[in-house]
Amino acid sequence: MSRALSFFQNPWTRGLLVLALLGLALLGIWWQGPEWNDVYHAFDFVRWWWIVAGFALNLLSVLSRAISWHLTIRQALPEPHPRFSHVFSAFGVGLLGNAILPARAGELARVAVLRRHLPHGPGTSATLLGTVFAHRLFDLVPVVLLVAYVFSTAKIPHWAVTSLVVVVLVGGALFTVAVVSARRGGSTLHDGAGTVRRVLVMARQGLAVMRAPLPAALAIFFQTVGWTLQLLAVWTVTKAFAMDVPLPAAALVLLLMNVATIFPLWPGNIGLLQAAVALPLRQYGVAYGTGFAYGLVLQAIEMSVGVGVGLVMLAREGMSFATLRRMEEEQESEENVLLAGEGETVEAERESASVASA
Repeated sequence: MSRALSFFQNPWTRGLLVLALLGLALLGIWWQGPEWNDVYHAFDFVRWWWIVAGFALNLLSVLSRAISWHLTIRQALPEPHPRFSHVFSAFGVGLLGNAILPARAGELARVAVLRRHLPHGPGTSATLLGTVFAHRLFDLVPVVLLVAYVFSTAKIPHWAVTSLVVVVLVGGALFTVAVVSARRGGSTLHDGAGTVRRVLVMARQGLAVMRAPLPAALAIFFQTVGWTLQLLAVWTVTKAFAMDVPLPAAALVLLLMNVATIFPLWPGNIGLLQAAVALPLRQYGVAYGTGFAYGLVLQAIEMSVGVGVGLVMLAREGMSFATLRRMEEEQESEENVLLAGEGETVEAERESASVASA
């Protein structure tokens, strides 16, 4: 068992598995995908200035989300607070990490990068991890607003309704449980909780500090602005393909794109994401091949913004990919220490309760 585990932990093995999965995915897409001649000719009359505008809107979306995280951090850490330039740099490296590292490890990478600019002692990384979790939870507000907008205005395929409802219900339940856990201090956790326990511990670290209503509201506002800018980017790129679809169609595309990337079956979920974009657009009179080409451009814009900003910030930090990977592994170790310490705290609370009852 240990040999098998060490085999799969080898970076070369994991790299080969990723390439194999990507190869199988591309082969399946090529074999069962759209009429590639239609996809190719969909680019014949593309107006590229609209794509440039979509890229710029995505870049502004990243900036707005970074402001939201900065506001969250300012409430979580004592002074001196990190400068926004350092927060944006860490956020950009995190985008790059999510693009090239497995399991959204970019979230750990951005904590590691920002930690280099902070003088605070032990526990700072744990608090930053909590702010990342809180920042992600703030996505639920614009997502719920977007889902409500889509359900009231867009033509939703029957197969997509269930997925959207499940995402909202799970996200709402997670947000509720996290907030309740933060207020109670996490004393109800038990040793066998596994992943749920990990999520709740991070929520306690991040959400317990969000007691100032105005900064919390501002953080949610900028996160919502980020989603709005991304929605406008998705709609702007429809202009590049002369689709002539309304804004609700772009909102539906944005939602289904995010649903398609929740569980990465292979790198980028290439093909699956494009199908999730092209299928609902058929109800708006958009040919499947054109919708598929449009999905390719949307993913290329998103990847280029994340990777481009990440590479610039990585160079600004004077770091390499190897350093990024090593720092991500160090953050995983610190997170395990956090969980171990939480277990000791919970056990101590139980012992105190037993003594008090006796």
